[in-house]
Order: sequence, then C-alpha cells, then structure tokens
Amino acid sequence: MASEASTIAIAGAGSIGCYVGGCLALAGRKVVFLGRGRVVDVMRKDGLRVSDLDGRDRHLAAQAITVTDDPAMALREADVILVTVKSGATAEMAGVIAVHGRPNAVVISLQNGVDNADRLRAALPERRVLTGMVMFNVVRSPDGELPFRVHRASQGEVMIDAGIHGLAERLDVDGLAVEARADMKAVQWSKLLMNLNNALVALSDLPLARQLADRSWRVILAAQIDEALAAMRAAGIAPARISGLPPALLPKVLRLPDWLFGLLARRMLAIDPEARSSMWDDLKRGRQTEIDELQGAVIRLARQAGIPTPMNERVAALVRQAETEKRGPPGLGPGAVSAIPGKV
Repeated sequence: MASEASTIAIAGAGSIGCYVGGCLALAGRKVVFLGRGRVVDVMRKDGLRVSDLDGRDRHLAAQAITVTDDPAMALREADVILVTVKSGATAEMAGVIAVHGRPNAVVISLQNGVDNADRLRAALPERRVLTGMVMFNVVRSPDGELPFRVHRASQGEVMIDAGIHGLAERLDVDGLAVEARADMKAVQWSKLLMNLNNALVALSDLPLARQLADRSWRVILAAQIDEALAAMRAAGIAPARISGLPPALLPKVLRLPDWLFGLLARRMLAIDPEARSSMWDDLKRGRQTEIDELQGAVIRLARQAGIPTPMNERVAALVRQAETEKRGPPGLGPGAVSAIPGKV
C-alpha cells in the first residue's frame, strides 16, 4: 500500500480533490483525477496551479497530469481511491467504484459530514473503506482564470482512520499533512461543529475572515454549536479536540468581544482573505449545498433525544430558500439570520 508504484485516484476533481491530488502529484505520487465538465477540460489544456496560505505556489503542467472523465480509466489500476465528491454524489460514486474499482483498493472518504464513509461502506461491503476528514479550507480560481488554481486558505491537515501501515505516510507530502487517528468518528463530529459556520458565510456573502471577526455572526455560530453539543451529549458522542480549544469551550470563546476573541483565537483567524466556504460556492453556482449533512445532521441527532434546535433549523431553512431561489448568496445581515420566526 505504501509503495512508490501505487496509483492514487481522486474520485471527484473539485476544489478539495484537486488540491489534495495536486500536492500528491507534485510530490511524485502517481495520481489520476476523475472529474467532469470544465475542470477536466482546463486541466487537460493548461494544467493545475496549487497554492497555499504558507506561500507555496506551484504549477503542474498539463502533460504531467492524468485527468479523465472516464471512471474505468481512473479507477481500474488505483490502489487508493480518495472520494472527494459532495455528499449528494456519494451514492453515485459508490456505484462507480463498485463497477470500476479494484476489489482490493482502499477507499477513503475525504468529505464533509458524519455519514459519508458509512454510506460508502454500506454500498461497498467487500472493500476496505476508511473515514477521512479535511481540516482546512480550499478555494478555487474564478471561472476564466487559467490555469485552474486551487488554494489552501487556512491551516490544518488531513486525518484518516488508522490501521493500514504506511498509508498516512504515503499520503503525507509537502503542502499536505496527513495524520492517522483511531477516533475518526469523534473527529468528524468536532469538525462538523465548525462547519456549521459554512452556512453563515454563504448567507452573509462575506469572506470567512471578515465574518468570523464580527461578534454578531459568532453569536449565531455559538448558538448552533450549543444545540449541537447538547444533542451530542444526549447521544453519548464526545467530539475530539482537534484544535487549540476543547469543543465544549467553543461557544464561550465565540461570544467574547471582538478584541479578546482576536487575541485568544489566532489560529481560528489565520485565514487567507479570499477564503469563503464550499456552501457559499455552491450557492454562487446554483448548486445543491450540503446543508442536510451539516445543520441537518445536528437536527436529526437532536430530534432523537427531543432536544430543540431552533437556530440550526432557522439557518437550514434560509439556505434551502437560497437554493430554491438560485440567486446566489443572499447577503443577509446577522439580524435577519438570527430572527427565529415565532420567537419574541
């Protein structure tokens, strides 16, 4: 599994897939990108530019990239398949892997939410499926910019299930830190807490750094996290500590005055000014978001214990409305988002 000759397939050449695959290819790993549409076309023609918050800015020439929209070509020789499609495409990708993937290939879900690896396992019962999580933000270049560029806009690493000797080391390359963990379900729930902010970036139409620097927005995020933590406690879920702060302290820190928050949360605010969120990008492009995998996961978990989640429900409803209207990010203010109907 850790041999230099192994092939890594990127099953979903979007922002995360292209960044992860780009770093691996730049490090000399044999990578095949599976995608569709414009991204495939521009990578075939102009290659891929990979940059990050730490100052790296590298280019993969078109002739150095293997990119295809043919799943058979992408998967038939892959020893490792990194699934980087959005949650709504998980079932479809599982079907593609079932038909075209090697029976002994290791499949790793690098997707948001807490259920995608389980869905892959259910659909691929004969294959080894690992849970993974990308702990950083990636933004893509505007349409028309060539070559296509993916930019890691925050700090963080990739975490994957432990258990396969040498796999994390094989994937750990310059610009892409990879860590094997034995508590990936707890990691997923911890990441979900901060991913509840994706919707606020999408609704506000603000860059992530500006939005997080505003206490009015952080208070809304804190209310969502309070609801999520209550649901997790009722379900016996203990989120992992994956950053400087214990998850239980997040709501308190988020509610601090701006000046004090800026002092205590330097890592959280170490974000490129151009960073947004994948949900913002989905609304911008008129696509379905992952709201059901983020706020929706909290709401479903809370309902099992009869715990109310008014803020998560409010945010989810506003995102679904924006999805339906297809006008892009609505540019709402914090007052409009926090005004829960029927609550005085």
